[in-house]
Amino acid sequence: MRQQMLQKKRPMDAKTIGIAGLGLMGGSLAIALRKEYKNVTLYGYDHNSKHAKEALELKLVDTIVDDYRRLNRCDVLFLATPIDGSIEILQNLSDITKETTIIDLGSTKALISNRTPEKIRENFVAAHPMTGTEKSGPNASFEGLYTDKTVVLCDMGKSGEHQQEQAKKIFTDIGMKIVYMESKEHDRHAAYISHMPHAISYALANSVMKQEDPKSIVALAGGGFRDMSRIAKSSPKMWSGIFKRNREHILESIKSFKNELEKCETLVKNEKWEALQEWMQEANKLHDILD
Repeated sequence: MRQQMLQKKRPMDAKTIGIAGLGLMGGSLAIALRKEYKNVTLYGYDHNSKHAKEALELKLVDTIVDDYRRLNRCDVLFLATPIDGSIEILQNLSDITKETTIIDLGSTKALISNRTPEKIRENFVAAHPMTGTEKSGPNASFEGLYTDKTVVLCDMGKSGEHQQEQAKKIFTDIGMKIVYMESKEHDRHAAYISHMPHAISYALANSVMKQEDPKSIVALAGGGFRDMSRIAKSSPKMWSGIFKRNREHILESIKSFKNELEKCETLVKNEKWEALQEWMQEANKLHDILD
């Protein structure tokens, strides 16, 4: 893994940028791009016509196109759609120039990196901005979603030199820190740091909802419960797709979590309070890394 911050400010050579998918990620990206690049025209596409209309009303983009194929003449094209949608788009973008840069923002990288047609593989950059909220849709977009966050760029050796530089410049210009990984390594790490926490949050929410009087339980909810259950509000359609596409690594991470939870259960059941405290102290060490 390598991390890099690039110096500003080389002039932006792209004049047109397209964004397929105008929800939280795509819409917030549009805000960041508009703030940074005053002379760039932003084109948008969303398969949900309501979202497309909202994005235009919110002035996230300058123009809405009714077919993603019409974005093929943009200098840069961001794919902020679920991974299946991004793969479909990539299969139908053969009519692009050698200089076109296509950047995918999905949460899993190996599949899309490997499924990108060979003809346009050098045009493609596999990226995962490590940011987001539980909200969705154009109205969830806001300024600063990407600022001071990390973006992971994967399999860069497969991308063209121009495309690499274009992607690095854009992400740096909007205030992101760049980390490099191979796609398989990324997917395994993402399962632990992002995907498994969603599984835990959904499980926590379901465990409460299946009690006799969930409203009375939630009435006692403090910050800890709200923090842990917040991401259970995330889109089931989107996250079930992520789980599907990163199945192997998510199962591995869930098994690891279950082992730790069962260890906690055993210590409590057997009244091993000192051992339980030691187990908790081991967990405290995580924040020596995070802080």
